[in-house]
Amino acid sequence: MPTAPFTADELAVIRRAYAHQVVATAATTNPRIEAAFATVPRENFLGAPPWQIANLGGGYRPLPSSDLVLAYQDVLFALQSEKGVNNGSPSLHARLLSELDVQIGDRIVHVGAGTGYYSAILAELVGTSGHVHAVEMDPDLAAHAQAALADRANVSVVNADGSQWPQHAVDAIYVNFAVARPAEPWIERLRPGGRLALPLGVPRQDRPPKSGRHASHGAALRIERGDCGFPARWVGTAYFVCANGGLTTDDNEIDALTAAFKRGGIEFVKSLLWKTEPRIGRCWHIGDQWALCYDDV
Repeated sequence: MPTAPFTADELAVIRRAYAHQVVATAATTNPRIEAAFATVPRENFLGAPPWQIANLGGGYRPLPSSDLVLAYQDVLFALQSEKGVNNGSPSLHARLLSELDVQIGDRIVHVGAGTGYYSAILAELVGTSGHVHAVEMDPDLAAHAQAALADRANVSVVNADGSQWPQHAVDAIYVNFAVARPAEPWIERLRPGGRLALPLGVPRQDRPPKSGRHASHGAALRIERGDCGFPARWVGTAYFVCANGGLTTDDNEIDALTAAFKRGGIEFVKSLLWKTEPRIGRCWHIGDQWALCYDDV
């Protein structure tokens, strides 16, 4: 079990300092996001010690103790080190959550919820009048999330393939694994004004798929359902573990997306075209019935 050499009041101050650093690194000034990071106990979502954190050059190293205060760093904690699955970078998530523009009362689907830490952050942001569906395909991670989120009435944990969710219209969708294309429900079940935060990426070729592969090229996008289409914008570089299940992509689409990343220019994308004929020469990437384009909607 984690150890607690600090009192509850001292740990609350440590969480507040951690949250303040996280939002500063994320370059967001949203006080609601800072308050959520200061409130949620990250240690509940990391599994049993000894904890491992990711090295910058690859691999993991164990932390020297199970002191609770060590959970409050802007680092990647391993959830399933053999698969490369981590409790992601808090500052990256703070930035993406700022882009998602979560409101009190929102209905949100969190796809790739892992053990539920960022589902809990979302639950703080939507408040008691909102709801978060935390969708996780891996049964072990989903079971951990179910236990860790059991005290939150505004969260439902679903052990399912994230490509099939949401099943009803929602205000926002938060995707936490890299995909080479958006799933159909992520676009078609956004309400008007709904937002999607999506890590687009292609898998590295130097790691067997069964052990998990992180993206070799990756970018976070914000997509919105507008009155006349889907405005989109590049948020920044983001490298997540790549999707399995229903979002596994064939080699031809992977190759086309890889070529787009190598050409550059994703930061100039302004719109997503969905089941619409694209204008040749005006798109950063054209996939199967979707495209990312330089034109406004």
